[in-house]
Amino acid sequence: MSDEDKETKKPKKGKGLVTKLLFGLVLLGAGGGGAFGLMAAGVIGGGAHAEKEEPKGPQLVLKGEEDPYAMPAGKGEEEVALVYGEGGSKYRTAYYDFGDDFTSNLKDSDALVQVSLAASTQRDGRVLMWLKEHQTALRSRILVELANTSEDEVFTPEGKDALQKRLTKAINDVLTAREGFGGVDQVYFRSFIVQ
Repeated sequence: MSDEDKETKKPKKGKGLVTKLLFGLVLLGAGGGGAFGLMAAGVIGGGAHAEKEEPKGPQLVLKGEEDPYAMPAGKGEEEVALVYGEGGSKYRTAYYDFGDDFTSNLKDSDALVQVSLAASTQRDGRVLMWLKEHQTALRSRILVELANTSEDEVFTPEGKDALQKRLTKAINDVLTAREGFGGVDQVYFRSFIVQ
């Protein structure tokens, strides 16, 4: 065999490597293009056509901003134009008055407590609607919290502050269980009588 025949029968080493590299690049390009197409269609990764996700729960309302969930004035109630001052919080505060008083015995005592309550929120009107909608469940939970309060607590400012915080948490717990979001910032005593 001559030297020429040996050269023609040997495969070239570089040709197989180049073919493999080109094949790899084609596969990589196809995979990347497919992933881009799925993302753009919104199938994966929330692409360009995916809907904007709405914030969860009631939103804070700036002073002077329109509340899309504002409760309309009730029968015999006047609409009042709201004018806010420049100081304090930049968010408006809305209040909900629980209609009837709450009366409960106190923990390990013969004494009774009677309170009238209001709740405040800086979030949109959905919180006020939920307070009205779930008033029965809220009243029950508030009475449990009052019954779990000792006589010593109701006579000190610190005890009353702690009770306000517990009532706020209790109300938010009920709203969260029913609606998925609380939204009450503070509970206030409109009247407080211990007998």
